[in-house]
Amino acid sequence: MSTRIDEIKEIVALSPSDPFPLYGLAMEYRNSGDFTEAQATFARLQERFPDYVPQYLMHGQLLASDVKDRAAAKRVIEAGIERAQAARNHHALSELQSLLDRLDEDDDQV
Repeated sequence: MSTRIDEIKEIVALSPSDPFPLYGLAMEYRNSGDFTEAQATFARLQERFPDYVPQYLMHGQLLASDVKDRAAAKRVIEAGIERAQAARNHHALSELQSLLDRLDEDDDQV
């Protein structure tokens, strides 16, 4: 019997030029608690589809909350801010900036 992750992997293989299935796979890994695979899949997504703006918020949250690598989270979020600005995606830009601000505030309190 195939797992949900296996099913998503099949969709990724069938749609190599579409970032959304790969994003879905990263999210499914995160939701299942496999943060190592989630992080690796997000990194692959960012490498292959750097202009896919939605990935940056979720990847940043994963790194900050689940992996506990705030420096890496900030790098991902900053890259996302650049991509969101270039795409004129104001909603994503606002969410990314808000997350970065929260991380900076937390750093200031330490």
